[in-house]
Amino acid sequence: MLQEFKKFLLRGNVVDLAVGVVIGAAFGTVVTALVTDLLTPLIAAVAKVPDFSGMSFALNGSRFMYGHFINALISFLLISTAVFFLVVKPINVLVARSRKGAPIDPTTKKCPECLSEIPLKAKRCAHCAQIIE
Repeated sequence: MLQEFKKFLLRGNVVDLAVGVVIGAAFGTVVTALVTDLLTPLIAAVAKVPDFSGMSFALNGSRFMYGHFINALISFLLISTAVFFLVVKPINVLVARSRKGAPIDPTTKKCPECLSEIPLKAKRCAHCAQIIE
């Protein structure tokens, strides 16, 4: 049973997924820091709003921190934009290139007797009169 577990863990998909999750979490942290430490103050300087993370309002003694939500929204937009332009678009280009060079569905087949090209639906070879099954 231990061997099966080891075999499962060392499969390419499991390892790739684990690496992707770790890299994704690290990327998310970097983008969040970028938004919190650089973009938010830049936007705040232009819009003359001090800092989004400090923005809040109180209602019946409850404090609503909508500034943190704005930071999270900006982080989400940056992460999704980066994933789209750095992962999705390049993969779509590669898939389109691979499909361009791929052969179209065949319309002919080879006669098993004389190896001539005959139509796919032919029941008899036009060159050697062999019956094709």
